[in-house]
Amino acid sequence: MQTHSAFTQAARAEPRNGPAASRRTGARAPSAEGAGTPPSPHDALLVLDVETVPDADLIPVDWPTDRFPKNAWHRIVAVSFVAADILRGQDGREGYVMTACRSGGGPGWDEGRLLDAFWKFFEAGRYRVVTWNGRAFDMPTILARSMMHGVDASAWFRRGSRWEGYRHRFAVDWHTDLMDAMSEHGAAQRMTLEEAAATIGLPGKLGEHGSNVAALVEAGELDRVRAYCETDCLNTFILYLRWAYLTGRTDAASHDHAILSLVDHLASAREDRPHLGRFLDAWREAACRGMTLQAPRASEPAEG
Repeated sequence: MQTHSAFTQAARAEPRNGPAASRRTGARAPSAEGAGTPPSPHDALLVLDVETVPDADLIPVDWPTDRFPKNAWHRIVAVSFVAADILRGQDGREGYVMTACRSGGGPGWDEGRLLDAFWKFFEAGRYRVVTWNGRAFDMPTILARSMMHGVDASAWFRRGSRWEGYRHRFAVDWHTDLMDAMSEHGAAQRMTLEEAAATIGLPGKLGEHGSNVAALVEAGELDRVRAYCETDCLNTFILYLRWAYLTGRTDAASHDHAILSLVDHLASAREDRPHLGRFLDAWREAACRGMTLQAPRASEPAEG
């Protein structure tokens, strides 16, 4: 694996007839449960992000305009995600193959319907959830608004055990809040998603920002909000791949294989979903700028 050139190689790669072709690359892709390895409760990643607008009906009139509203006072307008299969090798390490990048719901859906559909989708899968600041914002907001609408979110609470589950801060194999994990759970300073993306040559938010969401919704540009939310998920997914390598959950070859599967997906979706193509183009540009920061492959000695 290379610090920047692995991403450069992937970002320059030509399409190979869609995500299925990525399974035929030379990179190692674990595919079988190892002997003696306990079965995992999860078979896919769900890299999740939401966009919200202030709920004027709930925010007190004396609440300072420069103070961030409490979780329950945010109306959810977009729930987006990247999904990826988790593949396991005999050594217990993981590989990841992207299967989807999309947003839930459709035109005209209200918040209650959107949340109800999300929890039914979640209930039907076995996901390891990955977020950026999701423990402090995304998930408490989803749960508060679900309670307000009378939506069943019991899968979030029922799964797991007394010692591990989605609600346990240190159970990162259930819910990995990358912002929290990368700061050693608050021991170090936390980074924004944009700052973290820049450290490994990712394009970041492509000029959008959460502070613009309310104006975009008011202007009827919900599709633009959903596209922005999806690119946040893409940044978070790639950061997770690097963190999984850092922590030994995956190896260098499987990391690079996951990157190539992502590039395949973005390239094949470009025509129908232009924002995914823009993300890929910006990633290529950022990766090329970072070529001077290359590190040697883990399997090769450094020159000199």
